[in-house]
Amino acid sequence: MTGDHRARSTAGRTLEVIPPGAGAAAMSSGIVSVALHLVGFETFSLVWLVIGAVIWLVLSVVFASRLIDDRARWVDEADTPPALTGVAATTVLGTRVVLLDWDLVGYAALAIALVAWIVLIPAVIRHWTSPTVGVHFLLCVATQGVAVLGATLAATTTAHWIAIPSAAAFVLGLGFYVLVLVRFSFNQLRVGAGDHWVFGGALAISTLAAGKLSAAAQAVGWPESLHLLFQRSSVVLMILVLGCYGVLVVCELIWPRLKYDVRRWSTAFPMGMTSAASLTVAATASAPWLKPVGQVLVWPAVALCVILLIASARQLWTVSSPTPTVGA
Repeated sequence: MTGDHRARSTAGRTLEVIPPGAGAAAMSSGIVSVALHLVGFETFSLVWLVIGAVIWLVLSVVFASRLIDDRARWVDEADTPPALTGVAATTVLGTRVVLLDWDLVGYAALAIALVAWIVLIPAVIRHWTSPTVGVHFLLCVATQGVAVLGATLAATTTAHWIAIPSAAAFVLGLGFYVLVLVRFSFNQLRVGAGDHWVFGGALAISTLAAGKLSAAAQAVGWPESLHLLFQRSSVVLMILVLGCYGVLVVCELIWPRLKYDVRRWSTAFPMGMTSAASLTVAATASAPWLKPVGQVLVWPAVALCVILLIASARQLWTVSSPTPTVGA
């Protein structure tokens, strides 16, 4: 086999073994980029934005290749909650580029995420299973991601009308959270492989959405009562998020899970999201006590993302490398 053929074969195997939940890597990289921007580490933030964008592009190739070449597998994967990581990743990365004033890219990201949301959400709900596990909270995460990006665009551009559907997405996202929570197996806090953290991460992105809507309410001229409603909701949700974060950390100490699993990216995302939500609510709800919380919590998220990036690269290399032929 020539070098070119071997390289193409390895690349093909790599795309083949990437699981649908790998979108959590792009989600985590994107929200770490947002959090680092909020604490003032702009260059470091841009590095993580590039990493997240590269992962997103690779996953887009995987999505398109399976849609064209393996339709049955694409349909099977589209029915599962991990497919929603693509929606969430698109909205998080879109939110970050809007902070760079790349508004057109933000609009494009919102359009892509909304179309994917419309296609995937009904399929996931139709194939619902109980009891629920951490990954099912992606129903909430994907929906709140749309709310976050929409509210960010409404507050920073002239497209103020986007604030209304963004507020509707926020309410729907909370409804999805309750729907999953009442069926959630809390044993996952003991045995979950990483995605159990989305139990808190879904609340964290809901908090970020409330904070962004609070800012949008002022920018678009909504009544002061609505601004205060989102502001107070963000503070209440933030307190719940910090409680969940504490519980999840304690569970990790009692039942440590140190073996690599791709679902650990769903641990990094809630950690980064808690930091970003804390910093956002500190600014939009005049809650300065939350600022140091966000400044501290960003670094465990960064550290875990670095570890997972290295571990994921090693895992992909291992599973995609050709098996040596005896006598070759």
